[in-house]
Amino acid sequence: MSTVFHFTFVPWFRSVAPYIHKFRNQTFVVGVPGEAIAAGKLPNLVQDLALIQSMGVRVVLVHGFRPQVDEQLRAKGHAARFHRGIRITDGITLDCAQEAAGQLRYEIEAAFSMGLPNTPMAGATVRVISGNFITARPVGILDGIDFQHSGLVRKVDAAGIVRALDMGALVLLSPFGFSLTGEAFNLSMEEVATSVAVALQADKLIFVTEIPGIRVRPFDPPGEDNPIDTELPLADAERILAEGPQPAQPSDPGFYLQYCVRACKGGVERSHIIPFAVDGSLLLEVYVHDGIGTMVVDEKLESLREANADDVGGILQLIEPFEKDGTLVKRSRTEIERDIANYTIIEHDGVIFGCAALYPYPEARTGEMASLTVSPQAQGQGDGERLLKRIEQRARLMGLESIFVLTTRTMHWFLKRGFQPVPPDWLPEARKRSYNWDRRSQVLVKRLV
Repeated sequence: MSTVFHFTFVPWFRSVAPYIHKFRNQTFVVGVPGEAIAAGKLPNLVQDLALIQSMGVRVVLVHGFRPQVDEQLRAKGHAARFHRGIRITDGITLDCAQEAAGQLRYEIEAAFSMGLPNTPMAGATVRVISGNFITARPVGILDGIDFQHSGLVRKVDAAGIVRALDMGALVLLSPFGFSLTGEAFNLSMEEVATSVAVALQADKLIFVTEIPGIRVRPFDPPGEDNPIDTELPLADAERILAEGPQPAQPSDPGFYLQYCVRACKGGVERSHIIPFAVDGSLLLEVYVHDGIGTMVVDEKLESLREANADDVGGILQLIEPFEKDGTLVKRSRTEIERDIANYTIIEHDGVIFGCAALYPYPEARTGEMASLTVSPQAQGQGDGERLLKRIEQRARLMGLESIFVLTTRTMHWFLKRGFQPVPPDWLPEARKRSYNWDRRSQVLVKRLV
C-alpha cells in the first residue's frame, strides 16, 4: 500500500469521524425520484444508504415513480395529465401507478438484498420493511379540475415507523396512501417524504434530485459566478419561493425547495437538495464539511464564538495533526482545559473546524495569538481571517495595542494580513523566557492602534 494512500486516507477518515459520531442514532428521510432509478442510479444509491445505515443512522427511504408511470401510460396509449405540478389520477393512471410502484419496490428490495464480495454491500444485512404507514385524503377539485385518485397525506403512522426503525430495519415507502374506507390514492414522493419527516421530527430530509441544488441567483443560468448556495437560511428560501414563478416541474428551482421549507417550518432541522447525477452525492452531502448540494436551515449552522469546557475534546482533535507535523507547538489537554477561556472557535453543525487562542501580556500591552488552526476540509473559505479578526477584537477590548504570533511555516499568511517581523528580543519578558531558540520561530507583530 502506497505512502500517498496513507497520507490521503488517514486525514480523510479523521475528518469524517466527527460526523459519524454526530449522526449515530439520528433519523434521515431520503426521497429518491423515479428519474434517479430510470437513470440507473439505484445500485450506488442503495450501497450508500446501506453504508450510512451501517454507521448507525436510521433511514426511511421514499421512492418516486413519475417516469415509470408515464412509461406505463404510453404503453397503454393514455396521456399523462398534470395541473399545478400534481398528477391527475384517473382509473387507468391509478392502475399504472400501482403497477409501477410494485415493480420499483421489488427492484429496491432486491438491491438491498445483494451482498456481492468486493462491494460496499459485502456482508451487509439490511432488513427492509414496508407497510400501510400512510393514511391519505383526496386532493379534490382545484381550479375546476377533479384530481380523482390523486391524494394528499392525511396522517402518518409515526409510531409504526419508529418501531420498525427500532428493530434496525430500513423503512421503504411508496407514494401511495389509503383512506379509512380502503380507497387507494396516488401521492407524490415529495409530499410523502416531507410529511413523514415532519411526523418523525427527523434530523434530516434529503431529496436526491434532478437538479444540483439551489443557485445563489436561482433563476439565472448556471456558471462560475452563479454557484450552488450550499447553506440557505429559511428566510432566504421563503423569499425565493415568493419571488419566483409557481413551480410545476421537478427541474424548477422552487419545486423541491417548497417541500424543504415546509419541512423546516414543521420542525425538521435540516433539509437537503442534492444531485443524483454525481456519484456518491449522498455521502458527500452528509459527511463532508460543505456538502455538494443545498441545505435549508432555520438559522445559520456556522458560528464563531468563545470556547467553553465542552469544546476541549474538539480543539484537541483539530490541532493534533498540526502538532504532529510540527506546524503547531504541542499543548496538553491540561493546558487547553486550563486556558479554554482564551480560545475562540468556529463550529459548523456542532463540529469544530477552526480555533485560535489569545494569551495577553497586559504589562507589555500586547498579546500572543496561538494555535490558529483551520481544518483542511474548510481551508480557503476565509475562516482563518474570521478568527484573526475576532482575536484582534478581543485584544482591543482588553486594551492591548498589538498582537504577535510565533510561526515556522505560515509567515507569508501573516505578512499579507498586516503583521511585521521583529527579532525575538522584542517579546515580552515573560514570553521571552519560554521562547524555544532551537525551534527558531519567526516573531511577527500586528499593531492594533
